[in-house]
Amino acid sequence: MDIVIEAAVEAAGELLSAAIDAVVDKAVKHKSEYKSEYRRKHTMAIKSLIINPGSTSTKIGVFEDENLLFEETLRHSTEEISKYDTIFEQKDFRKKIITDLLAEKNCDLKSFNVIVGRGGLLKPIPSGTYAVTDDLLEDLKVGVQGQHASNLGGILAREIGDEIGVPSYIVDPVVVDELMPIARYSGLEEIPRGSIFHALNQKAVAKRYAKGKPYESLRLVVVHMGGGVSVGAHEDGKVVDVFSAFDGDGAFSPERAGGVPCAALVKMCFSGKYTEKEISAKLIGKGGLNSYLGTNDMREVTKRANEGDAKAAEVKQAFLLQVAKDIGAMACVLNGKVDQIVITGGIAYGEDVVAKLKERCGWIAPVTVYPGEDELLALAQGALRVMNGEEQVKQY
Repeated sequence: MDIVIEAAVEAAGELLSAAIDAVVDKAVKHKSEYKSEYRRKHTMAIKSLIINPGSTSTKIGVFEDENLLFEETLRHSTEEISKYDTIFEQKDFRKKIITDLLAEKNCDLKSFNVIVGRGGLLKPIPSGTYAVTDDLLEDLKVGVQGQHASNLGGILAREIGDEIGVPSYIVDPVVVDELMPIARYSGLEEIPRGSIFHALNQKAVAKRYAKGKPYESLRLVVVHMGGGVSVGAHEDGKVVDVFSAFDGDGAFSPERAGGVPCAALVKMCFSGKYTEKEISAKLIGKGGLNSYLGTNDMREVTKRANEGDAKAAEVKQAFLLQVAKDIGAMACVLNGKVDQIVITGGIAYGEDVVAKLKERCGWIAPVTVYPGEDELLALAQGALRVMNGEEQVKQY
Protein backbone atom coordinates (compact mmCIF):
# COMPACT_ATOMS: atom_id res chain seq x y z
CA MET A 1 0.00 0.00 0.00
CA ASP A 2 2.86 2.37 0.88
CA ILE A 3 4.35 1.73 -2.56
CA VAL A 4 1.05 2.68 -4.23
CA ILE A 5 0.78 5.86 -2.17
CA GLU A 6 4.40 6.71 -2.87
CA ALA A 7 3.86 6.24 -6.63
CA ALA A 8 0.73 8.36 -6.56
CA VAL A 9 2.51 11.16 -4.71
CA GLU A 10 5.39 10.99 -7.19
CA ALA A 11 3.01 11.13 -10.17
CA ALA A 12 1.16 14.08 -8.64
CA GLY A 13 4.46 15.86 -8.10
CA GLU A 14 5.43 15.35 -11.72
CA LEU A 15 2.07 16.68 -12.92
CA LEU A 16 2.38 19.71 -10.63
CA SER A 17 5.93 20.34 -11.87
CA ALA A 18 4.81 20.10 -15.49
CA ALA A 19 1.93 22.50 -14.82
CA ILE A 20 4.27 25.00 -13.15
CA ASP A 21 6.71 24.73 -16.09
CA ALA A 22 3.87 25.38 -18.55
CA VAL A 23 2.72 28.44 -16.61
CA VAL A 24 6.29 29.77 -16.37
CA ASP A 25 6.89 29.17 -20.11
CA LYS A 26 3.68 31.00 -20.95
CA ALA A 27 4.61 33.88 -18.64
CA VAL A 28 8.08 34.11 -20.16
CA LYS A 29 6.60 34.11 -23.66
CA HIS A 30 4.12 36.86 -22.77
CA LYS A 31 6.85 38.82 -21.05
CA SER A 32 9.06 38.52 -24.14
CA GLU A 33 6.22 39.58 -26.43
CA TYR A 34 5.35 42.47 -24.10
CA LYS A 35 8.96 43.61 -23.93
CA SER A 36 9.27 43.47 -27.71
CA GLU A 37 6.04 45.45 -28.17
CA TYR A 38 7.02 47.92 -25.45
CA ARG A 39 10.42 48.39 -27.08
CA ARG A 40 8.79 49.11 -30.45
CA LYS A 41 6.40 51.66 -28.95
CA HIS A 42 8.48 53.45 -26.36
CA THR A 43 12.15 53.42 -27.34
CA MET A 44 13.98 55.79 -29.60
CA ALA A 45 13.84 55.07 -33.32
CA ILE A 46 16.63 52.88 -34.68
CA LYS A 47 18.77 54.87 -37.07
CA SER A 48 20.43 52.89 -39.85
CA LEU A 49 22.87 53.61 -42.64
CA ILE A 50 22.18 51.43 -45.69
CA ILE A 51 24.88 50.83 -48.32
CA ASN A 52 24.08 49.25 -51.69
CA PRO A 53 27.07 49.26 -54.07
CA GLY A 54 26.55 48.67 -57.79
CA SER A 55 29.05 48.38 -60.61
CA THR A 56 28.96 52.13 -61.44
CA SER A 57 27.16 53.60 -58.43
CA THR A 58 26.80 53.43 -54.66
CA LYS A 59 23.29 53.93 -53.30
CA ILE A 60 22.97 54.94 -49.68
CA GLY A 61 19.94 55.51 -47.49
CA VAL A 62 19.49 56.84 -43.98
CA PHE A 63 16.47 55.54 -42.07
CA GLU A 64 14.86 55.97 -38.68
CA ASP A 65 13.03 52.68 -38.26
CA GLU A 66 11.26 52.31 -41.66
CA ASN A 67 11.14 56.06 -42.33
CA LEU A 68 13.56 57.25 -45.01
CA LEU A 69 15.34 60.46 -43.99
CA PHE A 70 17.25 60.74 -47.27
CA GLU A 71 18.79 58.62 -50.00
CA GLU A 72 21.41 59.33 -52.61
CA THR A 73 22.81 57.55 -55.64
CA LEU A 74 26.49 58.35 -55.94
CA ARG A 75 27.56 57.64 -59.52
CA HIS A 76 31.08 56.62 -60.52
CA SER A 77 32.53 57.17 -63.97
CA THR A 78 34.24 54.38 -65.88
CA GLU A 79 37.48 56.36 -65.53
CA GLU A 80 37.18 56.39 -61.72
CA ILE A 81 36.40 52.67 -61.46
CA SER A 82 39.09 51.63 -63.97
CA LYS A 83 41.81 52.91 -61.63
CA TYR A 84 41.29 49.81 -59.45
CA ASP A 85 42.36 46.30 -60.43
CA THR A 86 39.97 44.53 -58.04
CA ILE A 87 36.59 45.21 -56.46
CA PHE A 88 38.13 45.22 -52.97
CA GLU A 89 40.58 47.98 -53.94
CA GLN A 90 37.59 50.31 -54.45
CA LYS A 91 36.73 50.15 -50.73
CA ASP A 92 38.48 53.32 -49.55
CA PHE A 93 37.31 55.33 -52.55
CA ARG A 94 33.67 54.36 -51.95
CA LYS A 95 33.92 54.82 -48.19
CA LYS A 96 35.22 58.37 -48.61
CA ILE A 97 32.40 59.47 -50.88
CA ILE A 98 29.88 57.99 -48.40
CA THR A 99 31.39 59.77 -45.39
CA ASP A 100 31.79 63.00 -47.41
CA LEU A 101 28.09 62.91 -48.32
CA LEU A 102 27.06 62.32 -44.70
CA ALA A 103 29.20 65.28 -43.62
CA GLU A 104 27.63 67.42 -46.35
CA LYS A 105 24.18 66.45 -45.03
CA ASN A 106 25.27 67.24 -41.44
CA CYS A 107 24.59 63.62 -40.53
CA ASP A 108 26.81 62.53 -37.63
CA LEU A 109 28.29 59.09 -38.30
CA LYS A 110 28.12 58.32 -34.58
CA SER A 111 24.33 58.80 -34.58
CA PHE A 112 23.76 55.43 -36.27
CA ASN A 113 22.63 52.35 -34.36
CA VAL A 114 23.40 49.88 -37.14
CA ILE A 115 25.12 49.74 -40.54
CA VAL A 116 23.65 47.48 -43.24
CA GLY A 117 25.29 46.48 -46.51
CA ARG A 118 24.04 44.66 -49.59
CA GLY A 119 25.22 41.05 -49.47
CA GLY A 120 27.49 39.76 -52.22
CA LEU A 121 28.58 36.52 -53.86
CA LEU A 122 29.08 34.42 -50.74
CA LYS A 123 28.63 30.68 -50.26
CA PRO A 124 25.00 29.52 -50.57
CA ILE A 125 23.11 30.40 -47.36
CA PRO A 126 19.49 30.40 -46.09
CA SER A 127 17.47 33.60 -46.08
CA GLY A 128 17.93 36.02 -43.20
CA THR A 129 19.90 38.87 -41.67
CA TYR A 130 23.56 37.99 -41.08
CA ALA A 131 26.18 39.56 -38.83
CA VAL A 132 29.26 40.53 -40.81
CA THR A 133 31.61 38.14 -39.02
CA ASP A 134 35.29 37.65 -39.80
CA ASP A 135 34.53 34.57 -41.93
CA LEU A 136 31.82 36.35 -43.90
CA LEU A 137 34.09 39.38 -44.35
CA GLU A 138 36.92 37.23 -45.70
CA ASP A 139 34.65 35.49 -48.23
CA LEU A 140 33.41 38.88 -49.45
CA LYS A 141 37.00 40.02 -49.92
CA VAL A 142 38.08 36.97 -51.93
CA GLY A 143 34.74 36.61 -53.75
CA VAL A 144 34.10 32.88 -53.22
CA GLN A 145 31.49 32.84 -56.00
CA GLY A 146 32.89 35.69 -58.03
CA GLN A 147 33.79 39.36 -57.92
CA HIS A 148 30.89 41.79 -57.88
CA ALA A 149 30.45 45.32 -56.56
CA SER A 150 27.79 44.08 -54.13
CA ASN A 151 30.61 42.31 -52.24
CA LEU A 152 31.64 45.75 -51.00
CA GLY A 153 28.34 46.24 -49.13
CA GLY A 154 29.22 44.02 -46.19
CA ILE A 155 32.87 45.10 -46.26
CA LEU A 156 31.98 48.79 -45.95
CA ALA A 157 29.27 48.09 -43.34
CA ARG A 158 31.72 46.18 -41.13
CA GLU A 159 34.46 48.81 -41.36
CA ILE A 160 32.15 51.73 -40.58
CA GLY A 161 30.27 49.75 -37.90
CA ASP A 162 33.53 48.82 -36.14
CA GLU A 163 34.70 52.43 -36.21
CA ILE A 164 31.61 53.68 -34.35
CA GLY A 165 30.99 50.56 -32.26
CA VAL A 166 27.65 49.38 -33.71
CA PRO A 167 26.56 46.11 -35.37
CA SER A 168 26.97 45.52 -39.11
CA TYR A 169 24.68 43.25 -41.10
CA ILE A 170 23.84 42.01 -44.57
CA VAL A 171 20.33 40.90 -45.57
CA ASP A 172 19.20 38.24 -48.06
CA PRO A 173 22.13 38.31 -50.49
CA VAL A 174 21.72 36.98 -54.05
CA VAL A 175 23.16 33.61 -52.95
CA VAL A 176 20.18 32.72 -50.71
CA ASP A 177 19.68 29.01 -51.37
CA GLU A 178 16.64 27.18 -50.01
CA LEU A 179 16.05 24.83 -52.94
CA MET A 180 14.42 21.51 -52.21
CA PRO A 181 16.77 18.62 -53.13
CA ILE A 182 14.89 17.52 -56.27
CA ALA A 183 15.06 21.10 -57.65
CA ARG A 184 18.85 20.81 -57.88
CA TYR A 185 18.81 18.22 -60.67
CA SER A 186 19.70 19.68 -64.06
CA GLY A 187 20.11 16.57 -66.21
CA LEU A 188 23.91 16.43 -65.86
CA GLU A 189 25.51 14.97 -62.73
CA GLU A 190 28.39 17.44 -62.99
CA ILE A 191 26.16 20.52 -63.20
CA PRO A 192 23.62 20.93 -60.37
CA ARG A 193 21.09 23.75 -60.57
CA GLY A 194 21.92 26.64 -58.27
CA SER A 195 20.14 29.52 -56.61
CA ILE A 196 21.45 32.99 -57.40
CA PHE A 197 18.53 35.38 -57.77
CA HIS A 198 16.92 38.62 -56.59
CA ALA A 199 16.46 37.23 -53.08
CA LEU A 200 16.33 40.60 -51.31
CA ASN A 201 13.47 41.99 -53.39
CA GLN A 202 11.64 38.67 -53.75
CA LYS A 203 11.60 38.10 -49.99
CA ALA A 204 10.69 41.74 -49.27
CA VAL A 205 7.65 41.82 -51.57
CA ALA A 206 6.53 38.37 -50.41
CA LYS A 207 6.54 39.56 -46.80
CA ARG A 208 4.90 42.83 -47.84
CA TYR A 209 2.06 40.89 -49.46
CA ALA A 210 1.79 38.64 -46.39
CA LYS A 211 1.35 41.59 -44.02
CA GLY A 212 -1.05 40.40 -41.32
CA LYS A 213 -0.48 36.73 -42.14
CA PRO A 214 2.59 34.57 -41.53
CA TYR A 215 4.70 34.60 -44.72
CA GLU A 216 5.40 30.94 -43.92
CA SER A 217 1.71 30.07 -44.36
CA LEU A 218 1.50 31.27 -47.98
CA ARG A 219 2.30 29.65 -51.33
CA LEU A 220 3.45 32.36 -53.71
CA VAL A 221 4.98 32.68 -57.17
CA VAL A 222 7.14 35.83 -57.13
CA VAL A 223 8.34 37.39 -60.39
CA HIS A 224 11.19 39.92 -60.45
CA MET A 225 11.69 41.70 -63.78
CA GLY A 226 14.62 44.09 -63.98
CA GLY A 227 18.00 43.87 -65.73
CA GLY A 228 17.67 40.18 -64.90
CA VAL A 229 14.54 38.09 -64.43
CA SER A 230 13.95 35.57 -61.64
CA VAL A 231 10.77 33.62 -60.92
CA GLY A 232 10.56 31.76 -57.59
CA ALA A 233 8.20 29.37 -55.82
CA HIS A 234 7.76 30.40 -52.16
CA GLU A 235 6.47 27.70 -49.81
CA ASP A 236 6.70 27.40 -46.01
CA GLY A 237 8.75 30.62 -45.93
CA LYS A 238 11.38 29.29 -48.36
CA VAL A 239 12.12 29.71 -52.05
CA VAL A 240 11.98 25.99 -52.83
CA ASP A 241 12.67 26.43 -56.55
CA VAL A 242 13.69 29.36 -58.71
CA PHE A 243 14.75 30.20 -62.24
CA SER A 244 18.17 31.57 -61.36
CA ALA A 245 18.75 35.01 -62.86
CA PHE A 246 22.53 34.67 -62.84
CA ASP A 247 23.19 31.18 -64.16
CA GLY A 248 21.45 31.21 -67.54
CA ASP A 249 18.17 29.72 -66.35
CA GLY A 250 14.62 30.62 -67.41
CA ALA A 251 13.37 33.60 -69.43
CA PHE A 252 15.66 35.99 -71.25
CA SER A 253 15.78 39.50 -69.81
CA PRO A 254 16.96 42.96 -70.88
CA GLU A 255 20.63 41.95 -70.47
CA ARG A 256 20.73 38.15 -70.04
CA ALA A 257 20.15 35.33 -72.49
CA GLY A 258 18.39 32.99 -70.05
CA GLY A 259 18.10 29.32 -70.98
CA VAL A 260 19.39 28.91 -74.55
CA PRO A 261 19.53 25.67 -76.61
CA CYS A 262 22.52 23.73 -75.22
CA ALA A 263 23.74 22.06 -78.42
CA ALA A 264 23.82 25.34 -80.35
CA LEU A 265 25.66 27.03 -77.48
CA VAL A 266 28.29 24.26 -77.41
CA LYS A 267 28.89 24.73 -81.15
CA MET A 268 29.25 28.46 -80.67
CA CYS A 269 31.75 27.92 -77.83
CA PHE A 270 33.96 25.68 -79.99
CA SER A 271 33.57 27.57 -83.26
CA GLY A 272 36.87 29.38 -82.73
CA LYS A 273 35.14 32.73 -83.20
CA TYR A 274 34.84 33.67 -79.55
CA THR A 275 36.88 33.66 -76.36
CA GLU A 276 35.38 32.39 -73.09
CA LYS A 277 35.04 35.99 -71.95
CA GLU A 278 33.15 36.95 -75.11
CA ILE A 279 30.74 34.02 -74.75
CA SER A 280 30.11 34.96 -71.10
CA ALA A 281 29.40 38.55 -72.16
CA LYS A 282 26.90 37.31 -74.75
CA LEU A 283 25.04 35.38 -72.06
CA ILE A 284 25.22 37.99 -69.27
CA GLY A 285 25.32 41.63 -70.31
CA LYS A 286 24.81 41.49 -74.07
CA GLY A 287 22.04 38.89 -74.13
CA GLY A 288 18.25 39.22 -74.13
CA LEU A 289 16.84 42.53 -75.38
CA ASN A 290 20.40 43.78 -75.94
CA SER A 291 21.08 40.90 -78.34
CA TYR A 292 17.87 41.32 -80.35
CA LEU A 293 17.37 45.09 -80.30
CA GLY A 294 20.58 46.72 -79.03
CA THR A 295 18.92 48.19 -75.93
CA ASN A 296 18.35 47.00 -72.37
CA ASP A 297 15.50 49.46 -71.76
CA MET A 298 12.00 47.97 -71.95
CA ARG A 299 10.58 51.49 -72.21
CA GLU A 300 12.56 51.99 -75.42
CA VAL A 301 11.35 48.62 -76.72
CA THR A 302 7.73 49.59 -75.97
CA LYS A 303 8.19 52.98 -77.67
CA ARG A 304 9.56 51.30 -80.81
CA ALA A 305 6.76 48.73 -80.81
CA ASN A 306 4.12 51.45 -80.47
CA GLU A 307 5.70 53.32 -83.39
CA GLY A 308 5.30 50.30 -85.65
CA ASP A 309 8.61 48.44 -85.21
CA ALA A 310 7.44 44.87 -85.85
CA LYS A 311 10.60 43.23 -84.51
CA ALA A 312 10.48 45.21 -81.26
CA ALA A 313 6.84 44.20 -80.81
CA GLU A 314 7.64 40.53 -81.44
CA VAL A 315 10.66 40.48 -79.10
CA LYS A 316 8.56 42.05 -76.34
CA GLN A 317 5.84 39.43 -76.76
CA ALA A 318 8.47 36.67 -76.78
CA PHE A 319 9.87 38.01 -73.50
CA LEU A 320 6.40 38.02 -71.91
CA LEU A 321 5.71 34.50 -73.19
CA GLN A 322 8.91 33.20 -71.56
CA VAL A 323 8.14 34.90 -68.24
CA ALA A 324 4.61 33.47 -68.31
CA LYS A 325 6.01 29.97 -68.96
CA ASP A 326 8.28 30.38 -65.92
CA ILE A 327 5.29 31.40 -63.79
CA GLY A 328 3.41 28.32 -64.95
CA ALA A 329 6.37 26.10 -64.16
CA MET A 330 6.64 27.45 -60.61
CA ALA A 331 2.88 26.99 -60.15
CA CYS A 332 3.45 23.31 -60.91
CA VAL A 333 6.21 23.22 -58.27
CA LEU A 334 3.49 24.30 -55.81
CA ASN A 335 1.12 21.59 -57.13
CA GLY A 336 -1.09 24.29 -58.62
CA LYS A 337 -2.02 25.57 -55.14
CA VAL A 338 -0.90 29.18 -55.49
CA ASP A 339 -2.28 31.84 -53.15
CA GLN A 340 -0.95 34.77 -55.16
CA ILE A 341 1.34 35.73 -58.04
CA VAL A 342 3.44 38.73 -56.99
CA ILE A 343 5.10 40.79 -59.74
CA THR A 344 7.88 43.26 -58.98
CA GLY A 345 10.93 44.99 -60.48
CA GLY A 346 11.36 47.97 -62.78
CA ILE A 347 9.63 46.38 -65.78
CA ALA A 348 6.49 45.92 -63.62
CA TYR A 349 5.83 49.67 -64.07
CA GLY A 350 4.67 48.82 -67.61
CA GLU A 351 0.89 48.47 -67.42
CA ASP A 352 0.77 46.61 -70.74
CA VAL A 353 3.41 44.16 -69.47
CA VAL A 354 1.37 43.38 -66.36
CA ALA A 355 -1.85 43.15 -68.39
CA LYS A 356 -0.35 40.54 -70.73
CA LEU A 357 1.01 38.47 -67.83
CA LYS A 358 -2.40 38.60 -66.14
CA GLU A 359 -3.99 37.49 -69.41
CA ARG A 360 -1.67 34.49 -69.66
CA CYS A 361 -1.42 33.57 -65.96
CA GLY A 362 -4.39 35.09 -64.14
CA TRP A 363 -6.19 31.73 -64.22
CA ILE A 364 -3.51 30.30 -61.92
CA ALA A 365 -4.00 32.77 -59.04
CA PRO A 366 -4.79 36.45 -58.38
CA VAL A 367 -1.98 38.86 -59.28
CA THR A 368 -0.51 41.59 -57.06
CA VAL A 369 1.95 44.13 -58.47
CA TYR A 370 4.67 45.99 -56.52
CA PRO A 371 6.59 47.84 -59.25
CA GLY A 372 10.22 48.79 -58.74
CA GLU A 373 12.58 47.43 -56.15
CA ASP A 374 12.94 49.21 -52.82
CA GLU A 375 16.18 47.51 -51.83
CA LEU A 376 17.27 50.19 -49.36
CA LEU A 377 14.05 49.79 -47.37
CA ALA A 378 14.29 45.98 -47.58
CA LEU A 379 17.81 46.13 -46.11
CA ALA A 380 16.64 48.48 -43.34
CA GLN A 381 13.69 46.21 -42.52
CA GLY A 382 15.97 43.16 -42.27
CA ALA A 383 18.14 44.91 -39.69
CA LEU A 384 15.08 46.22 -37.81
CA ARG A 385 13.64 42.72 -37.40
CA VAL A 386 16.84 41.74 -35.61
CA MET A 387 17.24 44.94 -33.60
CA ASN A 388 13.60 44.72 -32.42
CA GLY A 389 13.93 41.07 -31.41
CA GLU A 390 11.52 39.77 -34.07
CA GLU A 391 14.24 37.58 -35.65
CA GLN A 392 17.52 36.10 -34.50
CA VAL A 393 20.62 37.36 -36.28
CA LYS A 394 22.20 34.57 -38.30
CA GLN A 395 25.83 33.52 -38.30
CA TYR A 396 27.62 32.73 -41.55
